Order: sequence, then structure tokens, then C-alpha cells
Amino acid sequence: MAKTMGRLFGVGTGPGDPELVTRKAWRVVSEADVVAYPAPDHGHSFSRQIMADAISEDAIELPIVIPMISGRAPAQAIYDDAADQILAHLKKGQDVAVLCEGDPLFYGSFMYLLARLRDDVAVEMIPGVSSLVASASAALRPLAARSDILTVLAAPLSDDKLEAAIHGAEAVAIIKLGRHLDRMQGLIRRLGLMDQAIYISHASLPHQKVMPLADAPDDAPYFSMILIYKGSDPWIN
Repeated sequence: MAKTMGRLFGVGTGPGDPELVTRKAWRVVSEADVVAYPAPDHGHSFSRQIMADAISEDAIELPIVIPMISGRAPAQAIYDDAADQILAHLKKGQDVAVLCEGDPLFYGSFMYLLARLRDDVAVEMIPGVSSLVASASAALRPLAARSDILTVLAAPLSDDKLEAAIHGAEAVAIIKLGRHLDRMQGLIRRLGLMDQAIYISHASLPHQKVMPLADAPDDAPYFSMILIYKGSDPWIN
């Protein structure tokens, strides 16, 4: 008798604090036959660090190493190969949990595997706490209120695109800062919004930083964020 196809899980691991991982995500990972996760070409996988205590000693681990280089072609080939490896395990009847920082479908790498596998296998998504809401919690500020337009922008976008989008929003989150921080500070200063901008890094972790954007450090990590609220205190007015 042929083995039943295994199940594929896209698991959101949250912003960093293991206590923010959902009970379902923890259970799914602890029961998975195979645990896959994105990993840098140097250093450790952050999503694996978050879930380290949940991974079974018997589980097969599948790092998906993505070099920090520009261009889509290398990454596409890596996701092609990872999808093939995952599919091979699923065909053996093994359940595969793919870890993804934050939420798998909010700028998450799992979406690239999902596009390659969703037509051939059963997929279940386990949502996670995103860095967006974790950063707002760290700053003790609402993301938006009432009928505000909340716009999420990636710092690598051009200044023209960023400026146009910021003009059309009441609340803004700028993600993927890293080496773009200095440019973002200049743009936000030109728009007269520095007093309403907050910088957050490592949200939910013991070493998180929350401060006015004007005081942000020069060495901002890639996974840091700027939150801007244009109005007055939305929870008072």
C-alpha cells in the first residue's frame, strides 16, 4: 500500500520571543518529522533559535541557506531546490514544518515555497505574531486608529515612491531598514515628520530598542522598523 502524502505546514514563529509563539505552532513543530527553516550563509537561523526547544531530537532538519546577495535568480534556484527536497519528504509520508519569522505570509519567505508546492500537496498555515504588531507593542503606540490609512513600506523603495505613499497615509510603518536608515531619516526629516517617528529594533527581545528616530543608532539591523503616526494621540482624541 502506498504511503499517505505528508502534510506541509507554514509556521509563523513570531518576532523573536519564544513566549509569543502560538500553542498550535509549538505543537506542530514538536510533532513534525522534518523541520525546514531559512538560514543565512553565515551565522544561525533566527527562526530555528526561536523554536529550538520545540524541535524533536528525532526530527530531520533542513536549513534553506539563502546567501545575502542581490538579484532574484540565485534565490529562485534555492527555493526550487528546497521545494524539491520538501516534496521528497512529503512523498515519504513525512510531515514538514517550515519555520518563518513573524507571520509566513507577511513578507515571509514561506510564500515562495507555497507558490511552488500548493498545487501538489496539502498545506496548512499557522499564523504568527508579526514584527509590525510587536513593534507597536514595544513602542506603546497604536499602529492606526478609527478610519486611518495604514501603509507598510519597504525601505529599499525609491525616495519618490516612499514620499508619495507617506503623503497618502495617516500612519506608516517602514520595514527592512538596515543600510537604508540614514536615507530614511533624511526623507522623513524633509517631510517634517521626525517628531512623529519612532525607531524600533529587536522587538519583543530582551535587547529591544525603542527611541525617537532622531536618536536611532547608525548600525540599524535589517529587521528594524520606523513607525510614524501623523495625527495627535489617537487613543485620546
